[in-house]
Formats: sequence, structure tokens, C-alpha cells
Amino acid sequence: MIFQSEFFFFFIERIISIFAIILPLLIAVAYLTLAERKVMASMQQRRGPTVVGAVGLLQPLADGLKLFLKETVLPSSANTIIFILAPILTFMLSLIAWAVIPFSAVAVFADINIGIIYIFAVSSIGVYGIIAAGWSSNAKYAFLGGLRSAAQMISYEVSIGLILLCVLVCAGSLNLTEIVISQKTVWYIVPLYPLCLMFFISALAETNRAPFDLPEAEAELVSGYNVEYSGMGFALFFLGEYSNMILMSALVTIFLGGWLPLISIAPFIWLPHELWFGLKVTFVLFFFFWVRAAFPRYRYDQLMSLGWKVFLPLSLAWLIFIAGILVFFVN
Repeated sequence: MIFQSEFFFFFIERIISIFAIILPLLIAVAYLTLAERKVMASMQQRRGPTVVGAVGLLQPLADGLKLFLKETVLPSSANTIIFILAPILTFMLSLIAWAVIPFSAVAVFADINIGIIYIFAVSSIGVYGIIAAGWSSNAKYAFLGGLRSAAQMISYEVSIGLILLCVLVCAGSLNLTEIVISQKTVWYIVPLYPLCLMFFISALAETNRAPFDLPEAEAELVSGYNVEYSGMGFALFFLGEYSNMILMSALVTIFLGGWLPLISIAPFIWLPHELWFGLKVTFVLFFFFWVRAAFPRYRYDQLMSLGWKVFLPLSLAWLIFIAGILVFFVN
């Protein structure tokens, strides 16, 4: 009986922890869309959403309600089961990756010693949802979008993996919490600034964001792999994309000391670590918006050339260089 009661309380604690991560994340995703529209409107000298609620604060709720009430259209020629499961898979994978992200030294759902490998595994599976959506729609634009996304995500995962390997070599651990703690003396962005820049650009490509939004290129593919989706199917793809944006921004903060405060800003040292983490993620997300407003879309050959001919050899050279420096000077 004691064992059963302990298991019950452990189970309830885990459920509460899951909702403590998922609910704020969904709210953040909803208002991230509003923040993007406001930031881009400001950059283009517009006002952005202002009608629904005070200064447009209820616009994300109105958009979500609209998509929820819309009819879900199933194409007659589509593979119905896979067509329905594809957005669910994409959305679920965008959530479960957050299990190993540390918000502070103690605020992490699963503080496992192979956190980086877990992130790699989840992100590599994520491409299946988009491929499934493009193939099951049985439409040429959707299929081309799925193929583009698969090639793009696989290509840039290689450079992302090598860049994170450089961080692992410096930290000496696969545990994300230990990687953050290892930056108490100096943040990794100082010695590894080129790698941080390459990681951010690779994150843009990994999340299919402008200027690498070729899988959804409206001028060429209408809307790419999600062209046949409507209602909640489209909403799940939308939520998954923005959740992945926040996830990649959280990984970029690995170079910015994670939750560690900026000591030089004395008046703000009292802020809790979770708030420091949130401020850094917000700072990185701003650059996602800025890049979308400032840069035109790449050609597909330019995208693949950047990934395979520039980022891959550079990240591999940095890995060899860092490993050599550490072996020569540390050992």
C-alpha cells in the first residue's frame, strides 16, 4: 500500500509538471504569433493587429477560435489516416522535446545525462510528420513541399549536430544543465561566436523560417506541405512550427549561458533564473522576426550549397580545432 501511494503521488506530480510546461508553452506560442505581427508591422511602418481586444491582445484567441470552428476538409484522393496523423505527430514531437530543456538549475522535467542526444533523436523524427503530410495529401505542391522540407531539415541537422558537438567537447557533458553550469566563468558565445551565428542560421533552416521557408514558398508551392490542410490540421502544423521556434531559441541560449544572469547588469541580478532564461529566449526570437522582415527568400540551390559547402566544412573544422586546442593545452 505504501508503494502504491508513493507511485500515485509520483504520477500526479509528473502530470502536474507536464501541464506546467505545456500550458505556458501553448500560451507563449499563441502570443508569439501576435508579437511577430507587431514587430514586423513596426519594421514596415504599420500598426499590426489592433481590432480584437486592447491593442490587439485578444487576436491570437480569435485566430485559434476561427481555426477550431472551421471545417476539416479531407481530400478525396488523400490517404486519410496518415493525412490526419501527420499534423498530430508534428505537434506532439514539438512538445516532447521540451522535457530536457532546463529553465533553471532545478526547473527541468527530465534532467537526463544524454539530453543533447534526446534532442537530436526527437528533431530527426520530426521530419516524418512533414513528409507524411506532403505524401498523404496526394497533391504535387504538397509533395514537393514535403521533399524540400525533408532535404532541408536533414542537411542542416548535420551542421547543427557538429556545432553542438563543439559545445559538448568544451563542457565535457551531454547534460544540458551541466553545459549551462560550465559557463559560469564565460559564456560560450565569446570564444565560439562564429559557431553561435552558424547555429542560429541553421535553426532558421531547421524550422523552415524565412529566408529559408522554401517548403512553404507561397510564390512557388502555394503553401507547400500543408496546402491541403484546414481547420485544426493546419492549426497543429502552425503550433508545431512556432513551438519549434521557441525550442531552437532555447537551444541558442546554450551559447548565452542558459539561465545564468548577466553579472555586469547589477540592478537586475535579483531576477529569478527562469526569468533570465525567458528574457534570453525572447531576445533570440526577436532575431527570427527581424530576419523574416529584412531578408528575401533564398533559391533552393543556394540553400543546399550553404548547408553542405559552407556550414558543414566550417563546423567540422571548428570541431577539430577545438578538440586539438583542448587536448594540447588542457591535457
